[in-house]
Amino acid sequence: MSEKNAVLVSLNDDVQEIIQLADTMNYGIVKTFIQHKKLPDTNSYIGPGKVDEIKKFIDEQEKDSVNLVIVDGELKPSQWFTLEKKLKLDVYDRIRLILAIFEERADRKEAKLQVKLAQLQYERPFVRELIHRAKAGEHPGFMAGGEYQVDDYYEMIKKQMRKIREDLEKIRDEREIRRRHRHTSGFYLVSLAGYTNAGKSSLLNLLVGEKVKVDGKLFSTLSTTTRKINDKLFPILLTDTVGFIQSLPAWVIDAFHSTLEELALADVVLLVADASENRDIIEKKLRVSLKELIEIGVVSPVIIVFNKIDLLSKEEIQDRISYLHETGLLENKKIITISVKNRENLDMLLDLIHDSLPHMSKLKLKLPINEKTHSFISWIYEKARVSDVSYNDYITISVDCNTEIKDKIISKCNELDGCII
Repeated sequence: MSEKNAVLVSLNDDVQEIIQLADTMNYGIVKTFIQHKKLPDTNSYIGPGKVDEIKKFIDEQEKDSVNLVIVDGELKPSQWFTLEKKLKLDVYDRIRLILAIFEERADRKEAKLQVKLAQLQYERPFVRELIHRAKAGEHPGFMAGGEYQVDDYYEMIKKQMRKIREDLEKIRDEREIRRRHRHTSGFYLVSLAGYTNAGKSSLLNLLVGEKVKVDGKLFSTLSTTTRKINDKLFPILLTDTVGFIQSLPAWVIDAFHSTLEELALADVVLLVADASENRDIIEKKLRVSLKELIEIGVVSPVIIVFNKIDLLSKEEIQDRISYLHETGLLENKKIITISVKNRENLDMLLDLIHDSLPHMSKLKLKLPINEKTHSFISWIYEKARVSDVSYNDYITISVDCNTEIKDKIISKCNELDGCII
């Protein structure tokens, strides 16, 4: 996709993330306008003088060389209308830009439904503003392309949202059935979380030995991806989830509820952070991520995984960890530093996951030696951790297992004329 050009508008100098978001949509920023204000201007977000300055810049450029105005903030409908009318260009605020990225990245039915629900939720107040303007005698353009009269479109939005919520509820019910089956089959559920582009998908690829899509842009993962970890000790399913980002409204997060609930229901959550970033950026992103985990309802153990340590010296790593300890963010948290690229400390990570798994049951079985017993032992190896096995006149096997599967093991043992010792 060829690069398009955009003008960026912000109320502060911290524009690194919005530039990354623009790059993800293949927009190059040709000019950044900073209007230092604590609060946005009521009418135009940035004030009339700055609007005139931006308008002058756009008019001086070659025709169609600037395609978009990006505002690093959340616009009210009246502010959006004023900016589009004066600048004669499409204006995207931060939320609309993120939703455009979501739309481009959604590749499965559930993700597409979630994105569409969020977009409709976003559009509602803007459509109300257009209805108001039209009744006042103005003839505004329309973000949906003008296929419908704005009042008809507003009613269609409400109907579509109801239908999408019903469809997502069905998908959620189906996922719950699958999740219950996995638990009763002896699997532990571990979920990956973290700020977008922290390296979650790369870590999943390494732990499961597969190739899930990874690229250097934001929000490469919108749908959940679940795979079995290549781990001889425990049957663990690892799920990758959509990345966090700051200042997302609650209704956007709510649209992704059925995906994010994988975090709330996991036995362990791995919160992945990019250790190579400046320590204040790591702190900010960790705060956003931990806040989101609390709001989603995560109560399971959280392991903070600092990735990309191959880009740092030992002194730099220690400096970051010490700084984060001082902020209080790491209090009562298990932490580990890894490098997915160099496969560094992955065994330590697996050990930490094992130590954090809940409800471990220990069993010692005494079994007769026959063909059915050997099949049973193979089944145990798939469903639990075998810590010891010995062969004499009978087979003795020691097992650590999920409590969900404990009764199944005991029942099968009794069926084979074995016993628990």
